[in-house]
Amino acid sequence: MKAPVEIRNDTAARALTLHWPAGHTQRVAHGRLREACPCAFCRRIRHDGGVLIAAPGLTLTGIEPMAYGVQLAFSDGHARGIYPWSYLEKLGHD
Repeated sequence: MKAPVEIRNDTAARALTLHWPAGHTQRVAHGRLREACPCAFCRRIRHDGGVLIAAPGLTLTGIEPMAYGVQLAFSDGHARGIYPWSYLEKLGHD
């Protein structure tokens, strides 16, 4: 999977906007991103039947591109998950 050609954090709308090489654009809410964090800690919670619920007003505070995805940091202090490009694209379609 190729990386997006542009990644934009819309803080007012609390959404991450991704522009993909094929020409489509998707927006994923900050809360949705936080609730779907792929780090081992968050995956374990979901595996055990728990549900992650993003705090009201949660925002994305950092975006660190990686070779195969992006590491995101949130206003609740969580910054562990690396979101592979294919995972991000799937989140935008769910």
